Amino acid sequence: MISLFLFKQVIMKQEEIVKMSTEDLNSRVLSTGEQLASMKFNHKMTPMENPLRIRGMRRLVARMMTELAKR
Repeated sequence: MISLFLFKQVIMKQEEIVKMSTEDLNSRVLSTGEQLASMKFNHKMTPMENPLRIRGMRRLVARMMTELAKR
């Protein structure tokens, strides 16, 4: 149940991403990318209960980077 809650926190709607300022978006991409890297590393050492969180984080970073490229 807790991992499902954490997975829900990762998801950010496209409207929320569009509303963010460029500086916020840059900082969010960096922090989320770092979280993604640590999640991948930790998953290699001890498998996660819900590995789909990695995919959600990767897609979130991709959406944010796409929005940055549009600007």
